[in-house]
Amino acid sequence: MSWATPVEQLRVLAADEWRALEDAHQQRVSRYADPYLARRSAGQKHPVEDFLFTYYTQKPGQLRRWHPGAGTILLGDKAIARAEWKHYRRLDDGALASLGLPAGSTAVTVDVAGFLADRKEAVAFAGIILRNTAARPAQFGCFGLHEWAMVYHQDRFDLRHEYLRLRLGSAGTDKVVEDNRIRCTHFDAFRFYTPDATVLNEFAPSRENQRHMEQPGCLHANMDLYKWAYKLLPLLPSEMVMDCFELSWRIRAMDMQASPYDLEEWGYPAIAIETPQGKAAYVEHQRSFAAEAALLRQRLAGALSAATAVEAR
Repeated sequence: MSWATPVEQLRVLAADEWRALEDAHQQRVSRYADPYLARRSAGQKHPVEDFLFTYYTQKPGQLRRWHPGAGTILLGDKAIARAEWKHYRRLDDGALASLGLPAGSTAVTVDVAGFLADRKEAVAFAGIILRNTAARPAQFGCFGLHEWAMVYHQDRFDLRHEYLRLRLGSAGTDKVVEDNRIRCTHFDAFRFYTPDATVLNEFAPSRENQRHMEQPGCLHANMDLYKWAYKLLPLLPSEMVMDCFELSWRIRAMDMQASPYDLEEWGYPAIAIETPQGKAAYVEHQRSFAAEAALLRQRLAGALSAATAVEAR
């Protein structure tokens, strides 16, 4: 197979260089994954810190696996095992020669062409979501009421997070929902509303209109940058995926602080969005997260465009 990426765009890493990056990545993941795995083994739950491992499909073992991203070449005998990984390939002698490397050297890289061929629809959809979301004006008037709508009239339906106590009780929670505008634009939050809350939402987000509904002020749309990032592995570097993961981790914490649940004993003081002060605090956090997410969204879209542009030439 010939080498399609221009030599000047390549990053070549010796074994000691990329193994150090791999170790650093695994240590970064361990900070979050190890406590989760320990809780899971003990049959324990955490309402905030389990979420990224239980809601999203990327599991701790998959997250630990370090990927250098498209356009990076890994040298050394230990890289040969990666040639068997999905969407990786070993460079042939022609590619080695173009890099000034001896024939027969062990050099492995991401198989961009294979990835784009296998994941064509997923890549296209991720690109649409990233671009469309970035192009819309941010909305900051939801105040996290999606979590409240998920337990509205919960006495009539199956309990959500049955091991958690509602901070205002069922009646108080229902009153907050009824006294406020419910205007969620994110389908993957809206789909967990109780049936009685669904009709109260000003929008009707669906999987079909998701590409036209996502907006950059939404906490859940910004958390989902992690999802789009790991779905593009190994095209993207793991460092970028972890940047998205850590933003999502912090957003989840704030999202649950603003929820109807009493999480004081878990170390998460409430943001009381039923008050003017709580609403103001929520919007302040929301704007800050939106600014961070905008930069990450731009990086993700740029990396995706660069990889697809190289392959198109």
